[in-house]
Amino acid sequence: MTSPLVVVHRDANVLAQAVAARLVASITDAQAARGVASVVLTGGGIGGATLRELAATPARDAVEWSAVDVWWGDERFLPSGHPERNETQATEALLAHVPLDLDRVHPMASSDGDYGDDLDSAAAAYAKELADAAPFDLLLLGVGPDGHVASLFPGASPPDEAATVIAVRAAPKPPPTRLSLTLTAINTAREIWLIAAGEEKAAAVQAALSGADLPAAKVSGTQATKWLIDRAAASAIA
Repeated sequence: MTSPLVVVHRDANVLAQAVAARLVASITDAQAARGVASVVLTGGGIGGATLRELAATPARDAVEWSAVDVWWGDERFLPSGHPERNETQATEALLAHVPLDLDRVHPMASSDGDYGDDLDSAAAAYAKELADAAPFDLLLLGVGPDGHVASLFPGASPPDEAATVIAVRAAPKPPPTRLSLTLTAINTAREIWLIAAGEEKAAAVQAALSGADLPAAKVSGTQATKWLIDRAAASAIA
């Protein structure tokens, strides 16, 4: 596992701006090295704020958006366009404002999509897409107050180690039905950034960095793992 780097910013607004700036640099570096970039997005308040900051900065034009593959770490299994879907929020915050190649945008299935309410088939379909994809250059993760990442929650039964995408039927926060990448898939990313803001995240941040038995403690990029947090979220770190 790569040793985590912890970077603390003054507050949530500055954190979102800083992560947006880092995103531009990371994506353009990947494109310079490989011609394309593969990014996994996260939902949540700070995830959405980061994408809005990225949409607002003129530096976004440094990115060749038609050569960016967009994936998601998890998704609420709701109808297409539902305001609580991570895809919907990302589209409104950023994706509708940049010239993406839609063939490179890979949303997880919706509950009114090709697989209907068959959550297992929806998970299998996303896993098949991933099997044909290049390794992720960058994977973003929000961190819950309980130390969850994506839709991997503390205390849940671990999936088969070979699984890359799972159906989640009993998430402890609504909605209970979701799709999620597993740690097996997450930890293939070259870089993983865990992003957290607010005092309500402080205990989880401290516990994860101390090696507690939490999903957030078990993620590790193959090249780098970064905790990008604000002072409130860092307040319990010794």
